[in-house]
Amino acid sequence: MHKTSPQPNWYDPWVGRFLRLAASGWVPASWFRKPLPPEGERAARTGVLDIEIVSHCWQYAHFLVYQLSSLALYPPTRATVTMTVYYNGEDEKTRALLDFFSRQQVPGVTWNWCELPKESLFRRAIGRNEAALNSRADWVWFTDCDLLFRDGCLDGLSDALQGRRDALVFPASERITTLLADDDPMFNFDPEQLRLADIDDSRFVEQQRTRATGPLQITHGDVARAAGYCDSLGYYQKPAEKWCKAHEDRAFRWLLGTRGMPLDIPGVYRIRHISKGRYTGSEFSTRIRSGVRKATSEH
Repeated sequence: MHKTSPQPNWYDPWVGRFLRLAASGWVPASWFRKPLPPEGERAARTGVLDIEIVSHCWQYAHFLVYQLSSLALYPPTRATVTMTVYYNGEDEKTRALLDFFSRQQVPGVTWNWCELPKESLFRRAIGRNEAALNSRADWVWFTDCDLLFRDGCLDGLSDALQGRRDALVFPASERITTLLADDDPMFNFDPEQLRLADIDDSRFVEQQRTRATGPLQITHGDVARAAGYCDSLGYYQKPAEKWCKAHEDRAFRWLLGTRGMPLDIPGVYRIRHISKGRYTGSEFSTRIRSGVRKATSEH
């Protein structure tokens, strides 16, 4: 059962700092790691693979519409997909969007909406951990709602995963936008006039990836069921009062003992946004965060 009233503790910030240092390599992961199935004992699936995609959405329906549309517009033929989205019903735009897609019949795709209390949604590892422990899929793709699976993506992923037993893989490249402003026409979203939405491909440029970052973490199903998503790190399984920065992405790689194996997977697109609508705070602090994002963004 999910906790709905997190109780802050004075030592929580120190635990968070310690875990960030630990995940940087200062502490052996074996101190915290749950036992993983040896590579030779993991299933080496072939044929039509079953893939579960796990996404979160809070006040990002204008991104999620493109992600879900990409599955409807470019459905898989050599894989079956369960699209799991964690959300909270107080986010009315996301709820309306999920209702719309519930009525879209897409071959090879099963929609799976999971509502969480806001406090559990705000700690992204909670939903990811729940999905990992309970997934029946051959592979689990942990992602964010700004990632798109366009032409050939999931079939290419299925082809690349044939017979593999890696704990963690990721796309060797993705196509990304520049940091888009709030008033960019791409973000015109009207919950009263919902439809499938596709992007302008010319606005995206290719970028190489060197590790399995938060939206690009694809985990073997046997590993996911055994380890969960930072299941052994209680700090990352605690509900929170506001959206938390996803430091657990690095902790997840640390616990698995790998940066991930890069694979050639086509059709991976990511929309980037200069401001973060899911965070709360003053207008001044929002401007500061946006400035930092712009200054530190990879191009």
